[in-house]
Amino acid sequence: MNAPMELNDLITSVNDAVWGYVLIAALVGCGLWFTWRTRFVQFRMVGEMFRLLTESAVDSLETRVSEQSPQRRISSFQAFAVSVATRVGTGNLAGVATAIAIGGPGAIFWMWVIALLGAATAFVESTLAQLFKQPHKDSFIGGPAYYIQRGLHRRWMAVLFAILITLQFGLSNNSIQANTICGAMQEAFGWSPVWVGAALALMALFIVFGGIQRIAKVSAVLVPLMAVGYLILAVVIVIMNIGLVPHVLKVIVQDAFGVAQVTGGGLGATIMIGVRRGLFSNEAGEGSAPNVAATASVTHPVKQGLIQSLGVFTDTLLVCSCTAFIILISGLYQVPELNGIALTQAALQSEVGAFGPTFIAIAIFLFAFSSIIGNYYYGEANIRFITSNTTVMTVYRLCSGGLMVIFGALASFKLVWNIVDLFMAFLTACNLVAIVLLGRYAFRLLDDYRRQKRQGIKDPTFHRSQLPEIEAEIECWE
Repeated sequence: MNAPMELNDLITSVNDAVWGYVLIAALVGCGLWFTWRTRFVQFRMVGEMFRLLTESAVDSLETRVSEQSPQRRISSFQAFAVSVATRVGTGNLAGVATAIAIGGPGAIFWMWVIALLGAATAFVESTLAQLFKQPHKDSFIGGPAYYIQRGLHRRWMAVLFAILITLQFGLSNNSIQANTICGAMQEAFGWSPVWVGAALALMALFIVFGGIQRIAKVSAVLVPLMAVGYLILAVVIVIMNIGLVPHVLKVIVQDAFGVAQVTGGGLGATIMIGVRRGLFSNEAGEGSAPNVAATASVTHPVKQGLIQSLGVFTDTLLVCSCTAFIILISGLYQVPELNGIALTQAALQSEVGAFGPTFIAIAIFLFAFSSIIGNYYYGEANIRFITSNTTVMTVYRLCSGGLMVIFGALASFKLVWNIVDLFMAFLTACNLVAIVLLGRYAFRLLDDYRRQKRQGIKDPTFHRSQLPEIEAEIECWE
């Protein structure tokens, strides 16, 4: 019994040392720099983001019903759905609850801050992923490992990133999703984590062995379904308690900058947990979403950068805020025994009755299961970067969709979160270095996109000859 506790304590100490204020400062600093250099792209081009996403969703639907589609491809909307599937999951229900339980209501404010700034970071990394993507049998393939190698010519750094993201998303992150699903099912129905974990593993293995096409199709259905259903319920609860909304906002802001937090030394903990849970939720700067952003078929790299930037807002400003308001309206965040998904379920039960825990159990299943299959793809794309050995890929699929799901079902809540935080820190640091060094290309692409829009071109296009100094490193965009 002492060994797991000692391991937890060790990982916690390492996490505190690694995160500290250095990585937080790097995340905020990069977000501010990218916001300034893109001339506030995440705010000024929100309308264009929605236009592109809507057009892609319609195009995706028309392609699905048409019998004359000449090739298999991943649309912008499908790529957006897969990335949102990994973003919108445990972090939005259990992660938000954990942030409030540990860091107080003020942690939500810092989640908002990291999302507003991180949207610019997400734009840069996803645009770079599109620029340096490579042809693949089903669509395209790319991500930080690819733009590090092509743009920076640092093979060792690219391989390091590929290993880190496989450990983080393909393996450890899936353990959190499974852990949360099992906790929710046990709380709502009394189901054993062993059997729930085994069922999850079988379902995940079926989908991940189908490749990105099957993952994209499943995500395109699950993501809108789960997000809309949860948002509707949250809006209903907020309307029912509309008189408490000003008080909730006041509590969040006061706790984020409160005198009690500053004098008591708790402000640093509030900021740290808010940023950590915010990054886990929206993944901006972590280098995950670019892997799926690269798979989309678009006419200009900036298009997918804008759409992926919108994904950050969808995740944190919408879904995370819904969870936060439900918990803070209930007042149950002040109960020490409640944490994680149990807090979210208890808060919802206090508002809608016995239906609450059941609804959350179903919602977390959809949220987290879609994250499991999306997380798997991030690992697959990066393993393919390192090796094309089919045996290695088969072993990875079994570990990601099977072994780590079972591990997460049986491991403790604290252990799985600690492991994810550790890998997330190293992964983010590696990606931030790369996008800071390569960001100039994303800025030039954005300038080109805006220039074409000013000229009245509704559908801007890009050709690799527009960047002659790196034209030889760009495999697509002929």
